[in-house]
Amino acid sequence: MVIVAFVVMQILSSGGYISSMLTGLLVPLCVYSILAVSLNLTVGILGELSLGQAGFMCVGAYTSAIFSIVTSETIENVWIRFPLAILIGGIIAAVFGILIGIPVLRLKGDYLAIVTLAFGEIIKNVFAALYLGYDSKGVHVSLKSLSNLNLEPDGKLILNGPQGISGTPNDSTFIIGAVMLLITLIIAYNFVYSRTGRAVMAIRDNVIAAESVGLNITKYKLVTFALTAFLAGCAGALYSHNFYTLQASKFDYNLSILILVFVVLGGIGSIRGSVIAAIVLVLLPEMLRSINSYRMLIYSIVLIVMMIITSNEKTKTFISANTAKFKALFKREKVKEAE
Repeated sequence: MVIVAFVVMQILSSGGYISSMLTGLLVPLCVYSILAVSLNLTVGILGELSLGQAGFMCVGAYTSAIFSIVTSETIENVWIRFPLAILIGGIIAAVFGILIGIPVLRLKGDYLAIVTLAFGEIIKNVFAALYLGYDSKGVHVSLKSLSNLNLEPDGKLILNGPQGISGTPNDSTFIIGAVMLLITLIIAYNFVYSRTGRAVMAIRDNVIAAESVGLNITKYKLVTFALTAFLAGCAGALYSHNFYTLQASKFDYNLSILILVFVVLGGIGSIRGSVIAAIVLVLLPEMLRSINSYRMLIYSIVLIVMMIITSNEKTKTFISANTAKFKALFKREKVKEAE
């Protein structure tokens, strides 16, 4: 399906039948599809509610952008530098996933959701407060202000606190995005149908039974969590190289909720459904801008229809089990905003 869609879009693009608005959405469509597929491994295959996807995406976006900026003069070949940047973004995000997963995966239910949500907010705020630069004396880091970096006049500023990163090479293309999406799908499907994937699904269905036959629960949960973080970091790298500037404020909890919506509406555990839901729900608001008065009405109707069509037993169980958790989370966020 992805290959056919890619070929069709390339033909339409070469013929000039695609608007500039749709052309600008091609890379984000790939990014959100990768994020939805990766989160489905944790929510659908592992059966754990995680809301830290935006945090892992932020780590991958920032680390890959820093790598590309620093090596832009030494590694001039884009086809070498950009894959390395994507790989580094994914690996660093996976490391964060392991570090966070070791204590977090011992929790269950809404406690896990709250902690992963808090992780995403912490990562966002740390990058928003970070100032980073380098000169002949080495690397300078500050969490206070730009003046505290004490850079030399010829020094180079990389991170400028809330203003984020500027000067990231615009290396992301629809071709690279489509290839990354295909690789993500191959990894996801092979993981699901592998011995590890079957063990993870056994843990999802019955933890006590899985543990009784000798499965290492913590190990398999950590592997799934790390793989989810790795793919989210790769998506973040693709996202950051699609813009000249990047701010940490874009990676807030609303983004994590949006990715979770893709997974739920596409069907819990359905890899294909995650991709379809991500594409439809990203494209739809932009396609309906011409009828702005009825845009959200139509969008809501489509959400309801997709929920009815794609719902399965896993989705129904997930929604019924987590409705109270979502209400509690939103209530806490409203109280936090009010304060």
